[in-house]
Amino acid sequence: MNKQIIATLVGAALLFLWQFLSWAILPVHQAMYGYTPNQSQIMTALNQNLTEEGTYMLPNVPPGTSHEQAEKDMEVNKGKPWAMISYHKSFDASMGMNMFRAFCIDMISVFLLILLLMRMTSIDYRTTIISSVSVGIIGYLTIPYLNSIWFNESSIGFLVDALVSWGVVGLWLGWILGRK
Repeated sequence: MNKQIIATLVGAALLFLWQFLSWAILPVHQAMYGYTPNQSQIMTALNQNLTEEGTYMLPNVPPGTSHEQAEKDMEVNKGKPWAMISYHKSFDASMGMNMFRAFCIDMISVFLLILLLMRMTSIDYRTTIISSVSVGIIGYLTIPYLNSIWFNESSIGFLVDALVSWGVVGLWLGWILGRK
């Protein structure tokens, strides 16, 4: 049990470290966040026109719109610009609670992987690495990649995250769990 606790904590730390490097230091996710010199004007327009925080897809139809009307509106907007907006009324750069929550999620994720690995009748270094990377790829394919299909956005950074972070965790778990 001590080995599993240590494996979980170190694995979570490795995940967290990669996430920090990927988002804060390396340009892995740079394609996801473009810059426009018109940001002040855009923010003014958003502040004047959005009253609630949330994610908006433009153009869109109001709730309760009939299927027929929604299809007509889609046809009218075909070929025109569209946008997805995540709007917040106040910018808050404090990261303490976000980092704590992220580390907790990393611990739970590594712990769940260890639970799966420990259920295997035969576990070796190679199987652990393949299993870990498979978990990362499953996570990538079912969320970021599907979003990139539907919303025409880049998901390469998330693929790099899945392969590198879960590959490193697999190397760690293969070593620690394989020791007697």
